[in-house]
Amino acid sequence: RLSTGSAAIKSLTIFRSQTILKMKLAVFSALVASAAAFAPAQQGAVKTTSLNAFEDELGVQPPLGFFDPFGLLNGDVDQERFDRLRYVEIKHGRIAQLAFLGNILPRAGIHLPGNIDYSGHSFDSFPNGIAAIKGPDAIPFNGIGQIICFIGFLEITFMKDVPGTGNEFVGDFRNGYIDFGWDSFDEETKLQKRAIELNNGRAAMMGILGLMMHEQIEGNPVVGLFMEY
Repeated sequence: RLSTGSAAIKSLTIFRSQTILKMKLAVFSALVASAAAFAPAQQGAVKTTSLNAFEDELGVQPPLGFFDPFGLLNGDVDQERFDRLRYVEIKHGRIAQLAFLGNILPRAGIHLPGNIDYSGHSFDSFPNGIAAIKGPDAIPFNGIGQIICFIGFLEITFMKDVPGTGNEFVGDFRNGYIDFGWDSFDEETKLQKRAIELNNGRAAMMGILGLMMHEQIEGNPVVGLFMEY
């Protein structure tokens, strides 16, 4: 009886081991099958229609290379979508460059001559930075309203790409009447200047954001601290 019981236990152990091995093989096979759905070949196919299509665009350069942390170009993205994002990036970069200069030049003592209104308030009589538009000594609302209207006028008249006017790239706002010698440059020089503008705009967006944030730290902007020394 002991011999029979031992044989039964041994058979049960072998059966259990074989069952566990089969289950492991089944799980492994399932994992392999699942991984096949994300095989490199298929990843390459998807990437070719999205990210790879824009890895040679202007602005993709060391050290970051193709940098899209928010995944705005993930999935099935066409050239029209990329052009729209590039258009927005260029315009924001240009605005940020003007904003950055508008922040540091008054702090350096550079102001427009004359008065800002008929009451005799000079341009340098108003505070710098955010305090110029928000606070007890800010420019009156009527003045802010005129600034907003002027910006809107530029937006709907000049700061746009007019089709059929010979513009060469996204963000080209010459519209057939502004040149500044652009047509005299060769293609390599044009690409270089476009890359410089794009990178300066990116730096200015980070720069003006940093200035605005530091200005709220005890009311002492970084630029203001530098000017004191």
